[in-house]
Amino acid sequence: MKTPVFSSLASVAAVSVVAVPAAAQDHNHSATAQQKGAGPQAAAKTKCEQEAEPHRAMGHQVAEDGCGPAAQPEAATDHPSIDHSTMDHGSMTAQDDQSSMTMPMDAAGPSSSSAGHAEMDHGSMPQADADSSSMDHGQMDHSQMNHGQTGTQDMQGMDHSAMQMGSDDDIRLLPPPPEAGSGPARAAASIWGEDAMDEARRELIRETDGGIQFWFQGDRLEFRAREGGDGYLWDVQGYYGGDIDKFWFKSEGEGSFGESIEGAEVQALWSRAIAPFFDFQAGVRQDLTGPERTHAVIGIQGLAPYQFEVDAAVFVSTKGDVIARIEAELDQRITQRLILQPRAELALSAQDISELGIGAGLDRIEAGLRLRYEFAREFAPYVGVSQEWRIGGSEDFARAVGEDPSVTNYVVGVRFWF
Repeated sequence: MKTPVFSSLASVAAVSVVAVPAAAQDHNHSATAQQKGAGPQAAAKTKCEQEAEPHRAMGHQVAEDGCGPAAQPEAATDHPSIDHSTMDHGSMTAQDDQSSMTMPMDAAGPSSSSAGHAEMDHGSMPQADADSSSMDHGQMDHSQMNHGQTGTQDMQGMDHSAMQMGSDDDIRLLPPPPEAGSGPARAAASIWGEDAMDEARRELIRETDGGIQFWFQGDRLEFRAREGGDGYLWDVQGYYGGDIDKFWFKSEGEGSFGESIEGAEVQALWSRAIAPFFDFQAGVRQDLTGPERTHAVIGIQGLAPYQFEVDAAVFVSTKGDVIARIEAELDQRITQRLILQPRAELALSAQDISELGIGAGLDRIEAGLRLRYEFAREFAPYVGVSQEWRIGGSEDFARAVGEDPSVTNYVVGVRFWF
C-alpha cells in the first residue's frame, strides 16, 4: 500500500517543479553556479544566451559569458551628434520634476546595466546641483544657435520720434516772490549795528583789494644805430599803491653819444581807477633839458579792447603852452616767450613853440616794431626798428637847424620789470 502512495507524491512534486513560472525563478547566478547537477546549469546558460542574442543583433558588444552589453560611462556620450539648433532651451528648466519618468526595463533583466537604473530614484536627484564639469561642451556646434537675440529686443522698429522728451522750453521762468525785496538793503546792520558793519566792510576792503604794491618797469632801454650818429633812449615807469589809488612816476629821454641830452622829463602822478582796465591820472611834469618848463598833466592809462596798452596825456606848461601825446602798443605772442610788439606814438601841439622846435598841429609821428625774447618774464632783450617823422611846422624847424626830419633807428635793448 505504501508503494502507490509514494509514487503518487513523487509525480505531484515533479509536475510542480515543471510548472513554476520563469519569472519566479531565482536569477542569482552565483547561487545557480553553486547548484549541483548538469541540468540546471544548461538551462541557465540557455536563458543567458537568449538575452544576449537581441543585443548582438543590434551590434552591441556582449561578452562571451555575458547576458548583455557592458555599461558605458556617461563621459563617453557623443554630444557632437546632438543637434542643439532644434532644441527649445528656453522652455527647459533645471528644476523639472523627473520623478514621473518611467525607465524602460527588460523584463528578463539579469543585465547589471538594466538592473542598476531600475533601482535608481530619479525624482530624488537635484538637477540644479548636478555636476556638469565632466561634460565636454567644446564639441558642441554653437554656430547654429542664435545667441545674439537672447535676452534682447529688436529696437530698430521703435519710433523714438513719438516719445515725449522734456526740454528747457517746458520749464517756466517765474519771477522772484514779492517778499524777496522787502527786507532792508543791509540786513546785517539791523542785527550787529551800522557802526560794526562799517568797520567790517572797511576791513574786507583792506584784506581783498590786493594790498599795497610796488612795481617798476623799464619799458624801453635801448641803443639806437642811425645815420649821423648813434644814440640812446630810456622809457621807464612804475607805481606804488593798491588797486584803486596809486602813485605813478614816469621818466623818458633820449640823446646822441658824445653830445648833451636832447630831451628828458620826469612825471609824478596820482592815479585813480575809473574802470576795470583804466586809470585816471593827474600830476606834474618837469622838463630836465632845454628851456625850463613845468607842466600840469591830465591823462588816462590802461588796457583798451584787443589788448592795446594806451597812455594818453595833455600837458599845460607854465608858459601856457598846450601839447598832447598818445602812445599805443600791442604784444603779439609768436610763442610763449617770443613776442612781437608794434608801437606807435603821436605828438600834437596847440601852438608853435619855436624855442622847442615844435610846430602847431601834428608835431611828430613815431612807429616801431620790436621783437623780444623773454628768458624770464621779468627780463627780455629785444631788437627792432623805429621810424620818426616830423610833420608840418616841426619839419620846417628841423630843416632850419640842419636836422633830418625823417630818421630811421635800428634798436637793440632790454625790457625788464620787478
